[in-house]
Amino acid sequence: MSAHALYVTAAYAITAVVLAGLVGWILLDQRARKRELAELEASGVRRRSDKGAKP
Repeated sequence: MSAHALYVTAAYAITAVVLAGLVGWILLDQRARKRELAELEASGVRRRSDKGAKP
């Protein structure tokens, strides 16, 4: 294995780790936002796009 192949392999590995971290962060943040939205809706706050809500 040449030094060039080692560099390329390391670059791909680092990129894969960073992308996996970003995907994980997005999924965790999505769960948190859904939980916050459910808490707001449970407390009576409605979305502006909710046509069935009374003013």
